[in-house]
Amino acid sequence: MYYRDHEPPHFHAVYAEHEAQIAIGTLRPISGHLPRRASRLVTEWARQHEAELNANWRKARRREPLDTIEPLE
Repeated sequence: MYYRDHEPPHFHAVYAEHEAQIAIGTLRPISGHLPRRASRLVTEWARQHEAELNANWRKARRREPLDTIEPLE
């Protein structure tokens, strides 16, 4: 997530040379592409941390420090 990011609320997922912007509300890519397996893992992680992602989006809009979100186990 970046402080100057545009709407809709989203996060950036990077896997090797691939990158995608994923909408928090729908968990669908806004732009970019990830390999199928990476996409499934990112979606699983985002479902588990949707509230934290939304909270970080609000913090980013206010230019507040973002909280660390635990990785997928």
